[in-house]
Amino acid sequence: MPPAQRADGPSVRVRAPSKVNLYLAVGDVREDGYHDLVTVFHALDLADELTVAPSRRYTVRCTPPDGVPPGAKNLAGVAVRLLARRAKAGGPVAIDIAKQIPVAGGMAGGSADAAAALVGCAALWELDLDRRALTEIAREIGADVPFALSGGTALGTGRGDLLSPVMTRARLHWVLAIAESGLSTPAVFAELDRLREQGSPPRVKPVDTMLAALASGEPAKVAAALGNDLQVAAVSLQPELRRTLRAGEAAGALGGVISGSGPTVAFLCADAESAGAVAAELAGSGTCRSVRVAAGPAPGARVVPTGR
Repeated sequence: MPPAQRADGPSVRVRAPSKVNLYLAVGDVREDGYHDLVTVFHALDLADELTVAPSRRYTVRCTPPDGVPPGAKNLAGVAVRLLARRAKAGGPVAIDIAKQIPVAGGMAGGSADAAAALVGCAALWELDLDRRALTEIAREIGADVPFALSGGTALGTGRGDLLSPVMTRARLHWVLAIAESGLSTPAVFAELDRLREQGSPPRVKPVDTMLAALASGEPAKVAAALGNDLQVAAVSLQPELRRTLRAGEAAGALGGVISGSGPTVAFLCADAESAGAVAAELAGSGTCRSVRVAAGPAPGARVVPTGR
């Protein structure tokens, strides 16, 4: 940011995780236009880093900028203004986002940035707010923002914003296949509604299967329980995702699932070594734009200590 726009003062750096939906059951559309969800969120160490600093006006800058809404349209900017109104404190800040989470990839990158902005500005302004108070504000911003605050592994209900922690005995290793282009979350939900009006696409198993698999600590059981009702809609909109799913499993992944509304495909692997081998083979398959390796569960949005 040009020095003329930034005010003198400290800055705060925050890291916020991406997520995959290990399980996502989508209910029918409600009167308010939303769907009831039952989902199991899992936070990954693939994270965005956000820096907030006092400024003469509100600004949001993202690196790289491709596909990220600028200024007031960015969820981080929305979060900061809402926090200032609720706390009746603070002032304009400059927000700089170092982007690692795929944009429009079903991994809640915008929500992670919003959560990071809440944590960062609460620290910058020295607000006396606990996580419960921040979570209430987070729910007003978006359904995935509360989980980006909490991290770990959690069962989400309602719109996905009502969370209960889920214990898991295993550290899970993932290969993420990043698609050439993103998908709009509303478009994927609308496509699922259309497909259900035309017939009865198969629905995921009860969530208890996934909860038991996580409690077992065995990656193979977790892989067998992966499921996402939105997957059929994402594949309908981007049929090439079928090739990606086949390629990852052929490369040796235990199982694969489209994360959230897609189009990122998350492949669960037996261990870190296996994830490296799967990533190498998938990268040469020609079925995705890029490949990333990640692990979870990871903590929610946290201030990064100075010097790290």
